[in-house]
This record gives sequence, C-alpha cells and structure tokens, in this order.
Amino acid sequence: MAEEPVERFRPTSGRLLGVIGLALAAAVVAAGILDSDGDLAVPLIAGAVAFGVLIWSAMLRPRVWATESDLVMRNMFDTVRIPLAAIESVAVRQVLAVGAGDARYVSPAIGQSWRRTVKAGRAAREPADAAESYPGFVEDRIRQLAQDAQARLGVRRYSAEQAALADGVRRQPAWVEIGVLVLAGLVFVVSLFV
Repeated sequence: MAEEPVERFRPTSGRLLGVIGLALAAAVVAAGILDSDGDLAVPLIAGAVAFGVLIWSAMLRPRVWATESDLVMRNMFDTVRIPLAAIESVAVRQVLAVGAGDARYVSPAIGQSWRRTVKAGRAAREPADAAESYPGFVEDRIRQLAQDAQARLGVRRYSAEQAALADGVRRQPAWVEIGVLVLAGLVFVVSLFV
C-alpha cells in the first residue's frame, strides 16, 4: 500500500502547453471519428492517440512528492521511490537530480530555465538565491527532508547504512502509458500499409 504524500511539489513548466497539446489530440481524434468513412481515419486517430499519450507522459504526468519515508518522482514512463534517508545529493538545474548510492535519478517535473541554470553556474549560489526561486526552494526542502529522515533513523551521510538504504530504491513502469503508446503506434504503422 502506498504512503500518503506529506508534501507535494508543483511542477515548474509545461502545464499550459500540455493541456493545449491534449486538446489538439482530442480534436484530431474527434475529427477522425466523424470522418470514419475516409481512408485516413484509422491512421489519423491512432497517430493522435500516440501524440496525446506522449504529450500526457512528457508534460502532464511528471510529478514529485514526499511521503514520510520516500521521495517519489513520477516521470514519463516510470515512478521512482527513493528512501529519503538514502539521498546523498540534490540539485535542480534544468531538471531535478537526486543522488542515492551509486545512482542518479532525474525528474523533469522540477527545473529551472536554461538561462537561469547558466546564470547560476557563473556565480556561486547564495542562500538568498534559493528563497527567490521555487526550484531552489524545492532543492532545499528535499535536502532538509533527507536530513530529517537520516537523523530520525540515525544514519550518517555517505555511510554503509546509507548505501544499504539506497538499495531500497524502487522503480515501477507506467504500464498503461507504455501499453497505449505501443498499441497506438502499431495500429498507426499497420493502418498505413493496409
């Protein structure tokens, strides 16, 4: 059973374009259904469904939240659960990157613009800078949640116990999105040659 989120982090980009893209895909599906006598109806519908799944997966599905024990990063085609106490590093550049053990986990849900990333790379990040930007707040908040979990469990950073906790990272594929995308892609390709 999944734990309830204790803190949710709002995505930083892509929402408006994602909704517009889904509306466009839905309109194309509707046009294909209305023109069911046409030769292009099936490829049109299948292509629009595949496009809609890609838009949903890339722009609207990614989310990040924390439970009592895990940081959950829902990405395009999978969901990664990282034990908070296993987190060794957190950085928000163009994407959120979390280090645990020997692995690095990335989520596009939280990120900074390319311009802000370059600007931050030129100058050393000051404590006030994090408070000025939401991605900076998220980075600091995840770092604090990880430190709290480490203190609660008595785990020291970069210790063998923390490395053992990193083995508890779980990755769950997004089977529905993967299945619909594969099916729509197959229908699209087959319908072009039939």
